[in-house]
Amino acid sequence: MSTGKPEVKPYDSEGNKKSQVSRMFNSIAPYYDLLNRVLSLGIDRIWRRKAIARLREDQPQLILDVATGTADVALEIAKQLSPQKIIGIDISVDMLSIGRKKIAKKELHPLIELQEGDSENLPFEDNTFDAVTVAFGVRNFENLDRGLREIRRVLKADGQLVVLEFSRPTLFPFKQLFNFYFKNILPFIGRMTSKDPKAYRYLYESVQAFPDGTDFIEVLSKNDFKSRSWTPLTLGICSIYSARK
Repeated sequence: MSTGKPEVKPYDSEGNKKSQVSRMFNSIAPYYDLLNRVLSLGIDRIWRRKAIARLREDQPQLILDVATGTADVALEIAKQLSPQKIIGIDISVDMLSIGRKKIAKKELHPLIELQEGDSENLPFEDNTFDAVTVAFGVRNFENLDRGLREIRRVLKADGQLVVLEFSRPTLFPFKQLFNFYFKNILPFIGRMTSKDPKAYRYLYESVQAFPDGTDFIEVLSKNDFKSRSWTPLTLGICSIYSARK
């Protein structure tokens, strides 16, 4: 995908973005959920609830959660909706391991099944899923267009895609406070807890590089999604994008 900005990778070392993202999430997996709560002041839970609420009207029965991580979105889907099956897919085996423990604790297996897999090469047949969700994952795709095309391929006709992703606030002085926090405070907290400050530096850099807002709507349009919409949350820190096949 070309956004006019250089590719952002978690580490400065050799290797493609996909392998580095997998390495990064394996590194921070034990701290991921706690840091999400602390760094977002718990607001990330509200964002997920609002994103999944977009699916209520359709009541999809077979749902794919791409970049499922520790399965927070899959668990929220199970809580809000009444699907027959939720499949979560992620390239980080350590994140999936934590997700499986959370699912087992809530006794939600086999409703929720987690699989190791690549979002840009989804191991599913065409027209399989009623809905696909991606929370804080699309900016980590090595090739955004390819990942979106794969999502569209596995969606059924008129199936819904819901994307939750960080975006860049534009309102003064919130924009400046947000940038200072993400660029300076967040990596410091990450270094003190997860011992991988580069992972949280990458968070800031990847948000800056991601084509958010109307730019992402254009990317969805280019990849043949229809009924596209964009809803900023919390003064633009985060956004919900919705589209259909």
